[in-house]
Amino acid sequence: MNHPLLFEIGTEEIPAGYIEPALAALSRILQEKLAAARIDHGEARVYGTPRRLAILMADVADRQKPLTTEVTGPPATVGFDSQGKPTVAARKFAEKVGISVRKIKVVDTPKGAYLAARKTERGLATLTLLKSILPEVVVALPFPKTMRWSDYRTAFARPVHSLLALLGSRVVGFYLEDIKSGPHTWGHPFLKPGRIKIPHPSEYLPRLEAAWVLADIAKRRSRVKAEIEALAAELGGRILPDEELLTTVTHLIEYPAPVAGRFDTKFLELPDEVLITSMREHQKYFAVTDFNGALMPYFIAVNNTVAKDPALVARGHQRVLRARLEDAMFFYRSDLKAAMEDWVAKLRGVLFQAKLGSMHAKALRVQALAETVAGWVDAGGALRAEASRAALLCKADLVSQMVGEFPKLQGVMGRVYAAAAGEPEAVAVAIQEHYRPTASGGALPRTQTGAVVSIADKMDSICGCFRVGLVPTGGSDPYALRRQGIGIVQIMRDQGLRFPLDKLIAAALAGYEGIGDAPPAQTAEQVFAFLRNRMAHLLTEEGLSKDVVAAVVAASADDVPDVWERARALEALRAAPDFEPLAIAFKRVVNIMKKAGVAAAPADAGAVSPARFEDSCEGDLLQAYQRVAAEVARHQADRRPDLALRAIATLRGAVDDFFDGVMVMAEDPAVRDNRFALLALVAGLFENIADFSKIST
Repeated sequence: MNHPLLFEIGTEEIPAGYIEPALAALSRILQEKLAAARIDHGEARVYGTPRRLAILMADVADRQKPLTTEVTGPPATVGFDSQGKPTVAARKFAEKVGISVRKIKVVDTPKGAYLAARKTERGLATLTLLKSILPEVVVALPFPKTMRWSDYRTAFARPVHSLLALLGSRVVGFYLEDIKSGPHTWGHPFLKPGRIKIPHPSEYLPRLEAAWVLADIAKRRSRVKAEIEALAAELGGRILPDEELLTTVTHLIEYPAPVAGRFDTKFLELPDEVLITSMREHQKYFAVTDFNGALMPYFIAVNNTVAKDPALVARGHQRVLRARLEDAMFFYRSDLKAAMEDWVAKLRGVLFQAKLGSMHAKALRVQALAETVAGWVDAGGALRAEASRAALLCKADLVSQMVGEFPKLQGVMGRVYAAAAGEPEAVAVAIQEHYRPTASGGALPRTQTGAVVSIADKMDSICGCFRVGLVPTGGSDPYALRRQGIGIVQIMRDQGLRFPLDKLIAAALAGYEGIGDAPPAQTAEQVFAFLRNRMAHLLTEEGLSKDVVAAVVAASADDVPDVWERARALEALRAAPDFEPLAIAFKRVVNIMKKAGVAAAPADAGAVSPARFEDSCEGDLLQAYQRVAAEVARHQADRRPDLALRAIATLRGAVDDFFDGVMVMAEDPAVRDNRFALLALVAGLFENIADFSKIST
């Protein structure tokens, strides 16, 4: 018979960001331990609040599944005498296995005939096994930080106060330190603080809800969202969408009790980002906008208890927020009086990295690199002037009072202050955009100036760190170089920027002359390989085959948009029914040349002498090459690797006939070299598109 299993760990308030990862681990670890113990079960659901982590597992079997094993005993010659009667050895074996002598079998093994028997373990009761499994689960839960309390050896995110464990209506009794499990949990700490008995797992959610605790996270989140939206509608506006804040608030409360507050309209002078950050970062308040998206002088706070006088609670929130907004107003007005050039000078006192100097030195390097990149993108010069100015000012707001108070506003305040100082819009926007993307899948710069400065800033950081040996390892990337490398690739692809990566790396390394011990060429090679790996990672994440990605980046990875075009073209060609024999034919061309140490030749049929042909298949391959080469050149000029690959694919028949008709390794050196020259021409057609030796066939 099967029963539901309920297990809850009652604690002091756990940080909001810990809860969902802990619940995922709770479900995974418990299911792994049940599987290892051969205990069948059904669906698992997790529940949680700041003061509890719980799992409800359906249809948990009463007992372990039986385990039948075949046990081998002594040789048959030892187990039975010459008359075929069991010996003492056979009887001892039967006794050890727990069966009668009559049930012993003789089996053939590589070593000869041996006694054998099937041994079946009936399995222990699940209730018994859970007494050791559940405390092991508690101890195994991972957290970013843990603590110990009292004289306990157990470490947990916060002190554990209670353990609720039920298998059906039966208590799973065990101790964790001196905490004894039982059928009890706790209600809301303010609205119903007493112990609650849970007679059966099916009563867990309804009894908690009756005690002002919504343990179902999805239901609690939905309740928060509905109630704050209703309050915003009463104010004539709507909630500024903020899924991250909604998740955080959901994990800060057990029962939502939102109230609306108001702040003085004078604070609307502050940039929206400052107001929103002041509300959400410290206070976890939701901002309210009108139906045109403009901020209104209101906010909504979600409390963890229902107040008798909501207006009194709202006034308390208003006092706290007013103090923060007064500070923000002071910082903002003081910052507006300063000149951004003065801030740039102050960056001499801000460290970028101990071995790489100050932020001021970085700003100058980024400015020089941005000017170079802008020249590649726009020969006219307008972009160069904008990128140069934006790069010089891009780190200036780091020494502003506002960013000192709200570090997350770096770049945002740079844009605001640059616009207030009369800088061109392109410059102001680029100052904010140069940090993008700030996270995986984050927004990219939308302007060309922002893209140029962002690439320059990120490449400067990568090259600088590589120069002094701060290369990311498997488990360490303190300067977020992987994210910055991915950002460079994504921006170049998004903006269609086709300047060579090797030129970009060389220009960035020029700013670090005299820094680092390794030869610059060695660092350039390391950085290029690093970026090539980032491209391969992104392409694989987008669903392209690993061998297709390997083939494309091995051929060439200098033109970022072209890498994507070639990868998609090869992936599409791979879907063709006759791709495998085509790939085999081209792999044969590549491999035979690699073994002979012959490089692919430029598209010059003059390197091949028809006078040395000994078979018609050689002339046929040369003619096919000449026809296809013209098509490929045209398609590559039009940046259509898909059409170029289709044209190259038509060579397959001629290549197959060539290998069937002649031996490449002819005895006559002149004939042999001529055949290699012909194959080199063929390989030269696709060497910059894909390395077919990397394709799995």
